[in-house]
Amino acid sequence: MLLLAVDTATPAVTVALHDGTSVVAETGQVDARRHGELLLPAVDRVLAEAGVKLDAVTGVVVGVGPGPYTGLRVGLVTAATFGSALSVPVHGLCTLDGLAYAARRGGLEGPFAVATDARRKEVYWARYEDGETSGEPAVDRPADITEQLAGLPVVGAGALLYPEAFPDPRGPEHVSAGALASLAAERLAAGAALLPPQPLYLRRPDAQVPKNYKVVTPK
Repeated sequence: MLLLAVDTATPAVTVALHDGTSVVAETGQVDARRHGELLLPAVDRVLAEAGVKLDAVTGVVVGVGPGPYTGLRVGLVTAATFGSALSVPVHGLCTLDGLAYAARRGGLEGPFAVATDARRKEVYWARYEDGETSGEPAVDRPADITEQLAGLPVVGAGALLYPEAFPDPRGPEHVSAGALASLAAERLAAGAALLPPQPLYLRRPDAQVPKNYKVVTPK
């Protein structure tokens, strides 16, 4: 097994290779405006570090969000393209699950929440208990969920951005493709189903098709 994992659902552009046992190469860079520019060079770097060619990849793992529309689709389209070109399966994972997995491996125990920046003064978030999500991911204003998450550690950039709502912020701040790949490898080995590689937006994109077109008549 050689999994290529990518995620562009947060400001982090992150890529990793996993051989079914451990992460063999990983890279990441935080830049919310350059997902498209940074992703393919990052793939080249991890392949070079691992000393393998792209055709050695046996599966692709991609973070499906939730995340902003523009950044998220960069990773999803790239993953789909690799899957098609290599004729290998493409597996989706919730980006919040990747953060939760990394937090647990870092020693965080008990119930906690994960929150990432959704912009518009909102966060994407989910609650976790016993290593699994408790409910579906959602997007809300921090003040609207403070009571629900009272007393819980909150992992991710959303917690750091809104300390008044989340007084116990924890790391990591951004998801890593290495955590996603490790989580995917564990679930695949256990025979668990992963998500389809479809975007988890939770809200409509900013760009909208005009409802009424201006009628132009020939003179």
